[in-house]
Amino acid sequence: MANVAVIGAQWGDEGKGKVVDWLASRADIVVRFQGGHNAGHTLVVDNTTYKLSLLPSGVVRGKLGLIGNGVVLDPEALFSEIEKVRAQGLDVGPHNLRIAENTPLILPLHPALDRAREAARGQDKIGTTGRGIGPAYEDKVGRRSIRVCDLAEPETLSFKLDELLLHHNSLLKGLGAEPFEKQPLLDRLLELAPKLLPYATPVWEVLEQARRDGKRVLFEGAQAVMLDVDHGTYPYVTSSNTVAGNAAAGAGVGPGSIGLVLGIAKAYSTRVGSGPFPSELHDDIGKRLGERGHEFGTVTGRPRRCGWFDAAMVRQAVKIGGVDGIVLTKLDVLDGLDELKICVGYKLNGQVVKHLPPAMKAQIACEPVFETLKGWPGSTRGARSYAELPAEAVKYVRRIEELVEAPVMMLSTSPDRDDTIALKDPFAG
Repeated sequence: MANVAVIGAQWGDEGKGKVVDWLASRADIVVRFQGGHNAGHTLVVDNTTYKLSLLPSGVVRGKLGLIGNGVVLDPEALFSEIEKVRAQGLDVGPHNLRIAENTPLILPLHPALDRAREAARGQDKIGTTGRGIGPAYEDKVGRRSIRVCDLAEPETLSFKLDELLLHHNSLLKGLGAEPFEKQPLLDRLLELAPKLLPYATPVWEVLEQARRDGKRVLFEGAQAVMLDVDHGTYPYVTSSNTVAGNAAAGAGVGPGSIGLVLGIAKAYSTRVGSGPFPSELHDDIGKRLGERGHEFGTVTGRPRRCGWFDAAMVRQAVKIGGVDGIVLTKLDVLDGLDELKICVGYKLNGQVVKHLPPAMKAQIACEPVFETLKGWPGSTRGARSYAELPAEAVKYVRRIEELVEAPVMMLSTSPDRDDTIALKDPFAG
């Protein structure tokens, strides 16, 4: 059986939740492989809306959910989310949710440092969620992390907290924030240990057995390629690698196990927080896209910036992210517009370039080069086949395929899970 990896092909918030839910119904196991509770997926199932940040989307479908070692895990946020979905009728526990033993933990000092740094940046804020994701990843590469497995060793936990506080309290004091005391942190971790450890397992071994048994695995990415810490619009990025290649390292499998890679992209562009956005609209059309698309962050509630579809950026994401096919979402938001524009490149220093440069000032200086297409008077909302789409909508989709150099394998035409045009079964390989 083929596996599937789902990643964002823009700046996140592309509607991955619905797509992952649709795919999860066809998978046996769903794995989160990076990010933290700074990313949100919204799923609408039988008129019930689930807002997930840490839980793999498969738990809504009764599938086995795995949180891989590439995630940074806030145990308080996890248990809060579990209680929330239990109140909505979902059964979540160690029987259907497992967490990699070597997953790094987010502690209260991480969001404290995150917020203190953002405050110190003033006008130059990156736009983080303030949830401690970045500082937790810093500790991981700095070899200071407290991981899930450490909760089973109180002496190790105590020793590691000494090292962690030596580092973080120095930074917090320098930023004018309150330092942390060891004992309350240690007591809380020891209190959480018996709740969290039953979920701990060698996820890599679960996935190896799944491979032997021929089970279908869905790798669920958070954020998107243009927020990748290496390949995105740095420094206005997240703190992990969001590309499909990281599914292997972040879950504990070989690269050959990733399978087909789907890149999710809206039929227009949005971005939350700071950073360059060449095709951004500051007019009534941008406002209309935001209103019709209900463009507010799932986790933060912040309004998203809106703009025309940026084919040059998505093509870049396709190449870097290893995307085999595109899932185009929210096509219905464009219904009724007289004309549409697609960004096909950027003017920079008197030349036209086809990709966003890595340097910060160069990114900001990029001016969009637009191609204009006719809009369509009819509705695409709820369409479940190409035959139900207006002719100009089909032309728009075909032009996107040409420009991003990847086929559109699925189209989403409303938030409803079944309002999906699937041109190919991704699990067919």
